[in-house]
Amino acid sequence: MTRTILITGASAGIGRDCAERFIALNWNVAMVARRAEALEALAGEAPNALALPCDVTDEARVESAFDATTERFGRIDVLFNNAGLMPKGALIDELSPPDWRAAVEVNLTGMFLCARAAFARMRRQSPIGGRIINNGSVSAHAPRPGSVAYTSTKHAITGLTKALELDGRAFDITCGQIDIGNARTELAERIAHGVPQADGSIRPEPMMEVAHVTDAVVHMASLPTHVNIPFLTVMAARMPYLARG
Repeated sequence: MTRTILITGASAGIGRDCAERFIALNWNVAMVARRAEALEALAGEAPNALALPCDVTDEARVESAFDATTERFGRIDVLFNNAGLMPKGALIDELSPPDWRAAVEVNLTGMFLCARAAFARMRRQSPIGGRIINNGSVSAHAPRPGSVAYTSTKHAITGLTKALELDGRAFDITCGQIDIGNARTELAERIAHGVPQADGSIRPEPMMEVAHVTDAVVHMASLPTHVNIPFLTVMAARMPYLARG
């Protein structure tokens, strides 16, 4: 039976690369993002691809996207809960409350709404069960300078992952988290040109190609539900993540 994955943030970066790979692997792929034209171009004529323009912070549109996926493909086996934003770096007293709320809305509430929609369908479909993969960050473990909004939301995703893995046991739903460091995407490209370090300097950091992240997501998604990778970190070697400040 062909398996179905729903990917949020699918119009660019990690989400787009994953969508292209899963389409090529002949999965059914539902693609969620705000940019309709980018999704339509990505889906093309592929019969196993479904473009679903959607703002993940809008509960009604999230529910409609998940309904459309089950109507088209019959079930949802995997959610790659990937959509997120990275606010401009700032000290906490320089970060505006609207920018804080925007980060929380997308990075936390958006992931909650999508996980909620996936969980509801996975526990009621036949056969029961499925897998949720949350996109965390190495910031879930170690912050960058001036990243209070992003780091706080990614720490929260770790709690969401643990709670979902526990609550999903009765329904054969597993949940894991992939924490990514310095994948070369539009969002992270500036890291290669120089970003603030803990010692006060500004230095470029090593980067890795996004395909290595996609490899990891495919591996996690392809496991049977009685096997789980609760947390997986994939990062560019020699980035300062493991170093002292």
